[in-house]
Amino acid sequence: MSVNIAIVGATGAVGQEFLTVLAERNFPIDRLTLLASARSAGKKITFKGQPYKIEELTKDSFKDVKIALFSAGGAISKEFAAPAVQAGAVVVDNSSAFRMKDGIPLVVPEVNPEAIKRHNGLIANPNCSTIIMNVPVWPLHKMNRVKRIIVSTYQAVSGAGAQGLHELEQQQKSYANGETIAKNLFPHQIVNNLFSHNTRISENGYNEEENKMVNETRKIFAEPKMMVTATCIRVPIPRAHCESINLEFERPMTPQQVRQILGNSPGITIVDDIEKNHFPMPLEASNQDSILVGRIRQDVSRDDGKGIEIFVAGDQIRKGAATNAVQIAEMLI
Repeated sequence: MSVNIAIVGATGAVGQEFLTVLAERNFPIDRLTLLASARSAGKKITFKGQPYKIEELTKDSFKDVKIALFSAGGAISKEFAAPAVQAGAVVVDNSSAFRMKDGIPLVVPEVNPEAIKRHNGLIANPNCSTIIMNVPVWPLHKMNRVKRIIVSTYQAVSGAGAQGLHELEQQQKSYANGETIAKNLFPHQIVNNLFSHNTRISENGYNEEENKMVNETRKIFAEPKMMVTATCIRVPIPRAHCESINLEFERPMTPQQVRQILGNSPGITIVDDIEKNHFPMPLEASNQDSILVGRIRQDVSRDDGKGIEIFVAGDQIRKGAATNAVQIAEMLI
């Protein structure tokens, strides 16, 4: 069954990745509508060898659209998601605008695909770091309930969009040439540096990215009291986030059991070569849909066998955003 698809934010990094993923997965499209701001209207984008003209996003842009993939920021989603739903489209929204709203499914297809059926025209795509963590943690949680998650993230600059990638590239050039390093997007120099994730610090002392990982995981897992704590760091890497994850289980769990479970779980590739010291890296996770998992080991700070450490890498633009949304769209049809 072919459907009419609209992409909101078609010129952005995730919007462009939507097109790449739709083409790679041969998504059955009857009509493709590319929507962006007025300044981008009229430009052309090639999809499967055919040119498509970008249209200005308005509240009347969604006639006969069946699925609308949104990736243009929370303000745009809040303004245009409702008109899209009223026009008959199902919106899959990549912003944080609706993720924690009651009655709106927050979906990782490998974790809670059944939640899609409960939509009322709107489905939220989780935060990229949440997705990258949830894909490997969920199959372990199903086999042996996870009581606590401690996660530290190492997040690539392109998680802040094309501007983040541009800033790193410009600072690299300036540093190599001995020039003054300009800071435009990030509050601190990113080249040869790292810093706490550049989002607002909330009253609880956690930044927005950390709170997203805590609250979204609880909603996706349907575990409102799950103990989750996060520390999110921006690092000078172009693409793909890494995460160090410490898990406390209800019952003892061995690294061998973890490898077996994850080795048979969807969306995961084990990269855990101890002899060659070869473990998940952003370079190898980039442009991949699979989450790379390695450094699988017992938590030696515990003597009860209930602690496991893993290290993961995932492309935050693909599985952390575009691919996850397209997987949801595939399930819708």
